[in-house]
Order: sequence, then structure tokens, then C-alpha cells
Amino acid sequence: MQLAFHGATTMTSNLETDVRVSAQAGYRALELWAAKIDVFLEQHASSDLRRLLEAHGVTPTAINSIEFIAFRGDEFEQIKARCHRLCAIAQAIGCPAVAVIPSPAPAWNSPWEMIVEEHVCALRELSDVAAEYGVKLAFEFIGYGGFSVRTPRGAWEIIRRAERDNIGMVIDVAHFFAGGGLLEELDSIDPDRIYAFHLDDVPDIPKEAYSDALRLLPGLGVAPVDELCARLAAIGYDGPCSIELFRPEYWEWDPLELAVRAREAALRVLSPHFVVV
Repeated sequence: MQLAFHGATTMTSNLETDVRVSAQAGYRALELWAAKIDVFLEQHASSDLRRLLEAHGVTPTAINSIEFIAFRGDEFEQIKARCHRLCAIAQAIGCPAVAVIPSPAPAWNSPWEMIVEEHVCALRELSDVAAEYGVKLAFEFIGYGGFSVRTPRGAWEIIRRAERDNIGMVIDVAHFFAGGGLLEELDSIDPDRIYAFHLDDVPDIPKEAYSDALRLLPGLGVAPVDELCARLAAIGYDGPCSIELFRPEYWEWDPLELAVRAREAALRVLSPHFVVV
């Protein structure tokens, strides 16, 4: 398994810092935060970003993310334009995937079939864009209340019905737990269509209170991290794993210290199940 750092974990640091501390902390890979790429490219070219990554021996695993791809109406053209931009950058830097995020449900009683059809339609159009650049789309279910696609089973149904080879899934520990996902749901998923695994943990509070800002280092919370890792290993997943934390408290730490402590925590939970590089 390829262990990666994640740009959201050091949200207030710039992209250059993310690349540097990833290498210094012993990571060989980094999941890039799209907004940091935007800032970097205001003064640089995509070729500069590729050289920066190569100079530090850091491989990009994905660009995160294009948010709320469905139920956008006339705004969907902006989503497609964003997809063109991020996929062009991904191609230029040798990054295999761009993450895409489902939308909140338009109403509390929105029919599931409508949610599926809307996301299938959006994913097919974005898949065509991504294919122009040889890039994959990593569809990430969001487990928090109000979102329309909250479980691996739901995301996998949409991915299968989209019928595109370059669409796969992101599995995130916090979203898996918050959305009520079941471990057995993973058994039906093709491990080659899981493009990213986001490692984190959650505090012992009601699920209604969960938010990204409450994420913890893996192993410090109540999410079934060990069981989830074991299940992913059992189905044959051996793709990238990035440590994705959005906790403002962590953003105040020295970025290198955070990267080191995150890697140590990740290795403790991953090593019983995977060979980690």
C-alpha cells in the first residue's frame, strides 16, 4: 500500500510546504488539495509543479476535489470547466485521479432513483472530460447528514450504472462510519475500482454532530479503523491511502511535526493488514 500525506491535513500551509514536509516525514506520495494548486499556479506553470514533486521524490495520488457535481442545473457547465482544468493539471503532473463529490440531497425525501440518475448523468459527462486527459474520477460518498450518497453500497450502485471504466470510488473512514456503512458492503466492490482510501478517525459523539473539523488522527477515536482496514485487505485492496484530516487544531501544529505524527499513527493501524511503502 502506498501511504500518502494529504493537503487538507495541513490546510493553512501552501503547496510547496506540503510537498517538502511529505518528503521529510518519509512519505513517497501526496494527495493534492485543489485550492492550493490554484494558488501555486498563479505564479507557476504545471511543469513547475511536476518538477517540484519530482525533486522531492513525491508522487501525486489524486487531486481533491470537484464538489457537488449533481443537481447543478445551468451551473453544471462550471463543473465541467473545473473538471477540464483539474484533469489537464493531473495529466501534466502525472496524477492518476481527480476526486469528485456528490451533492447534498435536494430535499429530505428525494427518491433514491432520482439521486442515482442525477449522479450517473453527471459522472458520465465528467468521465468523458477526464478521458480526454487519461485521468480517472474518484467518486467519494459523504456520510454526513443531508448528503445524497452516504454509503459504499450507494456509491457502488451509481458507479456500476454509470458504466465507465475511468470512474471508481473513494472510501473514507469518517464518511463510512457517519453514513452507517456496513463492512459487508465492501465485499461486492471491485478493489481495482477503489482509487483512494482516506484514513482518519472520529470522536465519541452522536453521529448527528459529526463534521470534518472534528476528525482525529487514526487510532484516537471510535471509528472501526482496524476492521475497515482488515476488510479492505481481505477484498484485495492495495491502492493508495492518504491521511485526510480537516481539524483546525492540527493546522496550528508545525506542518512537519503533523506529517510525522500522522504517518506514525497511520503505520500503527495499517501495518497489521498491509505492506506499507
